[in-house]
Order: sequence, then C-alpha cells, then structure tokens
Amino acid sequence: MKVFRLILFILHLGILFLLLGTLLNAYVPPKVFPWFNLLSLGFPLLIISYVILTAFWIISWKKRAFVFMFVGLAFINPVKRWVNYSPSRNEKADIKVITFNTKAGIGGNKDLAPFLRSQNADVLLLQEDAGTIYEFEGYQKINPGAGLTILSKHKIINHKIIDPQDEDMRIPGLQADIEINGKIYRFIDVYLNPFQFEKKMLRLNGNTDANEEKAKNVVKRLIPTFKKHQEQVSLIRQIVESSPYPVILTGDFNSVPNSYEYYHLSEDLEDAFLTAGKGSATSFHDYKFPIRIDYVFSSKSLKAISYKVDRSISISDHYPVIVKFSTENK
Repeated sequence: MKVFRLILFILHLGILFLLLGTLLNAYVPPKVFPWFNLLSLGFPLLIISYVILTAFWIISWKKRAFVFMFVGLAFINPVKRWVNYSPSRNEKADIKVITFNTKAGIGGNKDLAPFLRSQNADVLLLQEDAGTIYEFEGYQKINPGAGLTILSKHKIINHKIIDPQDEDMRIPGLQADIEINGKIYRFIDVYLNPFQFEKKMLRLNGNTDANEEKAKNVVKRLIPTFKKHQEQVSLIRQIVESSPYPVILTGDFNSVPNSYEYYHLSEDLEDAFLTAGKGSATSFHDYKFPIRIDYVFSSKSLKAISYKVDRSISISDHYPVIVKFSTENK
C-alpha cells in the first residue's frame, strides 16, 4: 500500500507541475517555449485528475491533502474560465452582442439567416462567414472577404482589416467603430489561424506506431500555429491599446482558456463569461471533449449582465455566444 501511495504522490506532484506550467502562458510566449501552450489544451483532464487525487488524500486522512488543497486555490480562476456560476443580474441591457463561427454559412444553410434575424442583436460578429447569403433590413454590413463579417443596427463610423502583411498568415481580425446611443465603441471580430484538424487525425486505434505518428503530426501542426497566433495577438493588442473608445473584443480564438492567446488578448479587459456566465462555456462541439474557443471580452467600463452559449441551434460546429452589456458600470 505504501508503494501505491508513493506512486500516486509522485503522479500528483507531476500533475501539479503541469498545471503550474499552464499559468506560465501569461509570461512565456510560444516562440520562446510553445510547450506551456500545449499544456493548456489538456487543462480539463489535468485539473480533474488533480481534484480526484486530492480527494483520495482527504479520504486517506493524509496531511499532504491540505497542502494540495491550498496549492489548488491557484487554479480557481483557471477553472472558472471553463465552468462558472455567476449570480443573476437585473440591470437594463444597453448592448446585445452575438459572436458566431458560422463555418462559411454551412454552404448557405437556410436556418442561419432566420436565426440571426430573430436575435435582434445590436451587433453580430461572425467568423468563417461567406457574408453573401443574407441582407438584413436595418443592418449595416462589413464583409471584406476575409471570412469575417460584422452586422450592426447602429451607425458604423469607420472600419478596417487587421492585416498581418504575411501570405502565410490569415487576416486575424476586423475592426469597426460603431456609435450606439450617442457613444462610440470599438468592436473587434477575431479569427486566429485554425489548426486544420480532421477527426481522423485525432482518432486513436490499437496500432501503437500509427498512434505515435498521429501524435507527432498533431504536434507538428500545433507548434507552428501557436507561433503564428503570437504574431496575430500582437497585432490585435495594438488595436485594443490604441483605441480611444471602449472595446468589445470577440470571436473564435482557436485557443482554449489559460493559453497564451487567452491571457494576452484578455489583458486589461473583462471576460464576459467570468462576469455573467453560468455553467459550461464550451462553444465548439464537433469533438467529444469540452472546448471553449469562442470569447467575448470588453473594456471595464462595460459590464456583462448575461452570457449564453446557445446550444439550441446546431447550424455550425460552433454554438453562438450571446452577451448583453450594461453601459452603466459603476
């Protein structure tokens, strides 16, 4: 039994160090050491394992349980970025925003336009969107042909593409300054480089050699994409930091919480899910694994009063994320 407990103790320490590695994404960029960003993908499994082992030490009446419980407090916010329970808010909603990766409109899916119209949102920010299958009465549309579309019920003062000037890197964002109720807000629609995975690439079988080769191929796609994300994040941060207006930053980041992308894109902004979210923030449902890669961040002068991942509609491999803001943040 002592040997068994020793093995579990060593395993627990190993998981702890891996979890601590995910926190280093706030400081270490992928171009320096991409493996911390790789760890962020496994955060749900790591934290579940950590909690189970901590519970084992509690049941076993071991003093080390208190140490693991105390250290585990460092992961409260990282966990809340995946699963959160915020109190209900009764404030008046001033701005309703929807971010949705429509997967190129699913080739003209007939349910997409009616769904978007029915939401009566102030601003719709779409990714992987064809932008040509709908025209909404009362909405202005920006669709520069980069897979990004912004639809607004309000006056668009100006807009521009966030262009990396690099043929190997997709356009990561579309900016629009929009006047709502007499005040201008900067909306940024984000779509970072995808990993271009197919399900068969991730599906393991009984062949050890084949599985090992699949794992290597996955890593070969992940690492270069992380490095591209670092450059794209830098461009988007420049737009955020230079904004004379409150910012709402949304989109498909192709990155999970606790990643380099999450830490740096959310810097000095509020994660609407942490403020107003309830339950799971999982927004990508094509794989049988909890993945949150769609986000809504905002300046602190705005307050999210409701956050919803709408799982009632399966038009795309993403669910739309719907957020309402109050502009009277005290």
